[in-house]
Amino acid sequence: MADVLSQGEIDALMSALSTGEMNADQLKQEEHEKKVRTYDFKRALRFSKDQIRSLSRIHENFARLLTTTLSAQLRTFVQISVSTVDQLPYDEFIISIPKMTLLNVFEAQPMAGRLLMEVNPNIAYAMMDRLLGGHGSSVNKIDNLTEIETIIMTRLFQTMLDSFQGAWESVMEIDPVAEEMEVNPQFLQMVSPNETVVVISLSTTIGETTGMINICLPHVVMEDILPDISGHYWMQTAKKETNQEEYLKLSNQIKTAPLTLQAVLGHSSITIEEFLQLYEGDVIELDQKINEPLTILTEGVPKYKAQPGRRGKKLGVQIIEEIKEEPNE
Repeated sequence: MADVLSQGEIDALMSALSTGEMNADQLKQEEHEKKVRTYDFKRALRFSKDQIRSLSRIHENFARLLTTTLSAQLRTFVQISVSTVDQLPYDEFIISIPKMTLLNVFEAQPMAGRLLMEVNPNIAYAMMDRLLGGHGSSVNKIDNLTEIETIIMTRLFQTMLDSFQGAWESVMEIDPVAEEMEVNPQFLQMVSPNETVVVISLSTTIGETTGMINICLPHVVMEDILPDISGHYWMQTAKKETNQEEYLKLSNQIKTAPLTLQAVLGHSSITIEEFLQLYEGDVIELDQKINEPLTILTEGVPKYKAQPGRRGKKLGVQIIEEIKEEPNE
């Protein structure tokens, strides 16, 4: 795909053409010449665009689930959304995150390896403050966690992993289990420095505190399941097969559901004054003629035409016609 020029670049190009600094024929000739693009083998793009889109959709679902979960648990305003989805070498990801942060390492079978969830200290301390009964204030500095703080954050991370599992259910069944928690990324070497990873950055707001949550998915860990998360495979396998036993059970339950059936003899309109002066023996005239069929209502909806009659000692109606519904109904 050709690069999109900015408005400033377009203006500069038009100015060069108008002043004669650039020849239009020369520009056309340059377009036809073969251009060589540099390729950095350290930044090998090992995830296809289709797989990146699928991962983005999965983690958009994760962001919605996590927003609901943390809102209920922290009892404060929480807003989480996918900010970016990039693939880059693992060492670049480690360099890009703070020197002291919260790193939750976990496994998610059947993925063969370890994944990483990095939570910015601003967000981590805000969540911890809420769990301890505070207003959700944050501290932009993190030291080694105490034993109590480690237990609190471990339980919170496990709650977040439950939402992570729920987000992946539409694609495959995974079982995320927390392994360890680290605060210094330099001490964490999950894969080789040049290994390509996908980093999903979640823009997070807890109360009045903002920060990022980053999910790091190494290619070597996800290599076996990548065919399963492509958009084509996802759309093909999304359809659930009908369970005949469940279908029959649901059908029988629907058949025994009670319905209100009404036979309408006719309608009439009177004033409030006439209503107040009604006495026993008075006759109210209906708009229904005696030789016209009655309307049968099912849950208030006209469904049949019928004629009145008697069966034994009971009054009844006989269905003579079905009222056809309009196509848009």
